[in-house]
Amino acid sequence: MNEILVLSTTDTLDLAQKIASTLVREREAACVNIVPGIHSVYCWEGKECNDSEFLLLIKTSEERFEAVQARIRQLHTYQVPEIIALTITSGDPRYLAWLREGIKE
Repeated sequence: MNEILVLSTTDTLDLAQKIASTLVREREAACVNIVPGIHSVYCWEGKECNDSEFLLLIKTSEERFEAVQARIRQLHTYQVPEIIALTITSGDPRYLAWLREGIKE
């Protein structure tokens, strides 16, 4: 199993908590951190946007990525939500074992 960190953002704390709780409850992710106070600058539909957001740090596996992505898309209010996966190349073996136990196989 290859562990990954999935990044996503939301515009509200309620939505961030809903996504986080759903992923953990359904064992698609072992843990989701919600980081407040993110400020995003981006272009959308030809306009520059400056928005406050919440960053989700989703700990899961490559094998669960498609399910995580599908659930985020289902729950999210954005037309095109950020869903980016980064490979975890190393980590504390005890933490990574806990992560693996926390998600479905």
